[in-house]
Amino acid sequence: MLKFLHLGLLLFSALLSTAARAESVLFLNPGSTQEAFWVSYSQFMQAAARDLGIDLHILYSQRQPELTLAQARIALQGPNRPDYLIFVNEQYIAPQILRLAHNSGVKLFMVNNALTADQQALVGERGDQIGSLVPNDEEGGYLMMKELIRVHPPVAAGEQIEMLAFSGLKITPSAQLREHGMQRALAEHPHVRLRQLVYSGWTQERAYEQAKQLFGRYPKVSLVWSANDEMAFGAMRAYAETGKVPGKDALFSAVNTSPAALQAFVDGRLSALVGGHFTLGGWAMVELHDYEKGVDLNRYGGSDRQIPLLQLIDKPQARQMLAMGDSPDYGVNFRKLSAKGQPDSYRYPFNLQTLMR
Repeated sequence: MLKFLHLGLLLFSALLSTAARAESVLFLNPGSTQEAFWVSYSQFMQAAARDLGIDLHILYSQRQPELTLAQARIALQGPNRPDYLIFVNEQYIAPQILRLAHNSGVKLFMVNNALTADQQALVGERGDQIGSLVPNDEEGGYLMMKELIRVHPPVAAGEQIEMLAFSGLKITPSAQLREHGMQRALAEHPHVRLRQLVYSGWTQERAYEQAKQLFGRYPKVSLVWSANDEMAFGAMRAYAETGKVPGKDALFSAVNTSPAALQAFVDGRLSALVGGHFTLGGWAMVELHDYEKGVDLNRYGGSDRQIPLLQLIDKPQARQMLAMGDSPDYGVNFRKLSAKGQPDSYRYPFNLQTLMR
């Protein structure tokens, strides 16, 4: 661990020391280089940076918050500082990053998970916080649960539908919000019984090990809700090992539009798919570029915003996204999304439809 941390920091210092000083951005990616979601997230940011002429560097913390903090310390207190730091309030570490940023001269922008209300009250207003963009995680969890229930075959009056739920990390805001959305949907459908919710840390292997036990404990389960695609795949693998068929004997759902998740949805192994939030970092780049050009973000929807990126994916959309493949620019002209010179009524078109035109 210490060797990995040291190597990461050395590489980070080298990157910053050679970086151009005009509009340089560092993104502290909390995920792993093995996670399709966080890799696609970074790729979309890089596509935006190329189009906008931004000098972007990305560092992964491999889901180790102590590494994120070490990276932030060098970025904010070292000799080669970026103009902007983009980061995630993963495992609630944002206040520590804000403390490190004090008097650094670096402007800050949060994505995916922003400050909680309690954290904001403690931190107060700061001039170095440019803004934040977060997705509709609660609504995403709700939509996915509603869709799973909708596509489940009808049951006789008085019968229950049994389900399992696989969530991420208990101390991650996005996991909590998606759970809340799931529970909101369940409150509307009392005939659906949640037998157990487990925390699988966003990983396929952990969900697989848990699911092997849970399917033995609850053999009548016919709905499985998962807060990301990796956990869904782990649960599906365990279910298939019981001799039953995912998508037929039990219906599975997932969040994320990785190629594997899109293909599983097209093939019918996944019955409900929610996604679109991998674009969030790219949209943040558009706002930062506008800010750099003097645009007042508050005129165009606010500097701190939640945007409805998580939406149900249908089969035609899934096929279209698969056909896009690894297009280096995703077919998006990011410069045309700028609010500069636009009337106050303009709102950034940050959604999947912009991506899929």
